[in-house]
Amino acid sequence: MPAVFTGMLQGEELSQAYASGDVFAMPSESETLGQVVLESMASGVPVVAARAGGIPDIIPKDKEGKTSFLFTPGDLDECVRKIEQLLLSKDLRESIGKAAREEMEKCDWRAASKKIRNEHYSTAMWYWQKKMGRTN
Repeated sequence: MPAVFTGMLQGEELSQAYASGDVFAMPSESETLGQVVLESMASGVPVVAARAGGIPDIIPKDKEGKTSFLFTPGDLDECVRKIEQLLLSKDLRESIGKAAREEMEKCDWRAASKKIRNEHYSTAMWYWQKKMGRTN
């Protein structure tokens, strides 16, 4: 399969590029967030990504195999098996892609901001209680 280097894409061109794919592979073991994973899922493209960095926060354990696939970092055989599984089954690709898109439709800036705020608050309270010697 030939690689196509498009240069920088934005807006509609970027959306079309994502949507034209069958599977999106993200083998990086050090992503802090994985914006490209979010963009692929939002485009209805199933993702196969390393279970590392911030990716498990995007694809939690209960969504694995439903909205995307994760593999153990460094396990190339597992990565290839999951990609092949998707490439060999159009029905599976379509169902995973549809579920990924639906999952991303639940996300918006308000929900994301609230989640981050709550996590920061919980962390700050935990730290303060620990500092004050009031651990539960």
